[in-house]
Amino acid sequence: MSDLEIIKKNIKTDKITLGKDRTQKSLINSKLTKVFVAKNLDEKSLKDLEYYSKLNDTELVLLDMDNDDLGTYCKKPFSISVIGLFK
Repeated sequence: MSDLEIIKKNIKTDKITLGKDRTQKSLINSKLTKVFVAKNLDEKSLKDLEYYSKLNDTELVLLDMDNDDLGTYCKKPFSISVIGLFK
């Protein structure tokens, strides 16, 4: 199953968290199995997510879409830069 299919399958469930701050907090607390990142996320935020992903052995996936396209793909009326998949 591709990364986008995983997002689409889980977007309407409570297995996904949206947004950089909420995802990073869940990542720090070891609650995530995977983190999806839009290609235009700022460098500092990306470095922070990479750091916490390595600490918690969580897979970090860089998507080939920007935050506006990711928001549209998830059928949300706003842009999305980071998505976390709960365990």
